Amino acid sequence: MVSASLVKELREKTGAGMMDCKKALEKNDGNLEKAIDYLREKGLADAAKKSGRVAADGAVVSYIHGNGRIGVLVEVNCETDFVAKTDDFKELCHDIAMQIAAAKPLFITPDEVPQDVLAKEKEILTAQALNEGKPEKVVEKMVTGRIEKYLKEICLLEQPFIKDSDKAIKDLIKEKIAKMGENISVRRFSRFELGEGIEKQKDDFASEVQSMMS
Repeated sequence: MVSASLVKELREKTGAGMMDCKKALEKNDGNLEKAIDYLREKGLADAAKKSGRVAADGAVVSYIHGNGRIGVLVEVNCETDFVAKTDDFKELCHDIAMQIAAAKPLFITPDEVPQDVLAKEKEILTAQALNEGKPEKVVEKMVTGRIEKYLKEICLLEQPFIKDSDKAIKDLIKEKIAKMGENISVRRFSRFELGEGIEKQKDDFASEVQSMMS
């Protein structure tokens, strides 16, 4: 018989439902650590099933960094208003916005990267590999590996999480799906950096000195 206090402790540690905690402890002979692993494994498996469900609620979150020099707007979706108002969901949205500010992704997933962008990158990487004197037979494998690295740099969900580089953003979201029991997805984002794209005037020091002397 599993004690109520142990069920309560497991629930506090995992955020899982009371009955799920009781079942996990029963299946693992009251071992708390094994019950936590069981819930995580079950939750992540369930998360994969939930990923296909429609998520049309959620929040649009803003984040300002560096004394107003960088700003981010991101829409993160979930299934219900109830989950959208939870601290866990708000924390996830904040972390994703911080990630965008810090890591400068250009796309959300690799599927969004235009083929012409990939083709251009492959062309550059192939030329680099050949210029390094690599044999042509190994260049293709090298380029494939470098393209995978490139996608991890420019795609939000593939990027290492800035707070824990051992997990990607997509893994962070899967964990939250498992914990909150709803599908969660990043729909769109915009990142603004002060002065970005503006060609700053460069002072021609030599010309300035010459004009002063003449």
